Amino acid sequence: MRGYANAFTHDGYFALIGRQGALCGSINYAEGKFWASEHAVVVSPRLPCNVLWLGEFLRTMNLGQYSITAAQPGLSVEVIGNLRVPVPPAVEQSAIAAFLDRETGKIDALVAEQERLIALLKEKRQAVISQAVTKGLDPNAPMKDSGVPWLGQVPAHWDVYAVSTLTTKITNGYVGPTRDILVDDGIRYLQSLHIKNNRISFHVPYYVTAEWSAIHEKSVLSSGDVLIVQTGDIGQTAVVTDEFSGCNCHALIILTPDRRRLSGDWLSWVLNSTYGQHTLLSIQTSALHPHLNCGDVKSVRVPMPPLAEQIRIISDIEHNLAMIERLEAEATRAITLLRERRAALISAAVTGKIDVRNEVPDAQEAA
Repeated sequence: MRGYANAFTHDGYFALIGRQGALCGSINYAEGKFWASEHAVVVSPRLPCNVLWLGEFLRTMNLGQYSITAAQPGLSVEVIGNLRVPVPPAVEQSAIAAFLDRETGKIDALVAEQERLIALLKEKRQAVISQAVTKGLDPNAPMKDSGVPWLGQVPAHWDVYAVSTLTTKITNGYVGPTRDILVDDGIRYLQSLHIKNNRISFHVPYYVTAEWSAIHEKSVLSSGDVLIVQTGDIGQTAVVTDEFSGCNCHALIILTPDRRRLSGDWLSWVLNSTYGQHTLLSIQTSALHPHLNCGDVKSVRVPMPPLAEQIRIISDIEHNLAMIERLEAEATRAITLLRERRAALISAAVTGKIDVRNEVPDAQEAA
């Protein structure tokens, strides 16, 4: 938006309106010479008109409501051309535009700060996980070389083992067409889209019958199992909680840890660390459709503290990540409120609900 406060149409500035699909009714701006496809309407009024004032006024009209009902929403040039808008004097348009340019700039800067904070918190999250599962909680602990690329040194009293020696089962979820097995209700059927950031989220429900699940019992899940995404978002990993025990799954690698030595939570956090993610991505196939094979995952090396220490580190990770997630949620809420404030401010200014004529002393010059 910034830069259009003094932009009048006779100066080569234009408002652009999206015509089709997800951008139907959206507003943007352009200046100078450019090409516009049939998916955009270029608005260039006959009368001198501040492009920022006009564009933001059109935004308040919710232009999407005028779209033609079809397989894909669309706005016609004729409908847009016939819209009637109240036009304030040029001086007042400039005052409104300059006011919005200044005030939305402040809000946008605050939004950018919150977005940077969220990005830093995500980096902090990964650092917390990686530090804990590769170096432990004691910064003064004696260290030794792990002998594993990307892993580096680990505490001297830890061991490093291949996944195959730490698990009692390594298998795949069901691999095959699903169009004939899915039903409206029954046994929950987990897929790769349900696995993200060491969590299972059943936000898109898929079900199979109890009879089908019983026939395919090798892919029935137990609490503590670890799931790895094989295709698509390769390497996403999560541990099966009590909530999802008894579910079946599709095209996921299933690791059942030897619970006498290994916590499923520990294995999942290791695979979610920077070391774990790099390792899993390094062993994906390089075919046209990359994927992970069970046979390759068996050889992945896992840093292994004693079981009691695994539990302590897991607790520490979860405590620290909970604090980070609270900060992320607060920043996300702040962004939502700031954007709502921005939209309300624009709407009030361009419709005359707030008087900004005295806000910009040089409005006359801008006209």
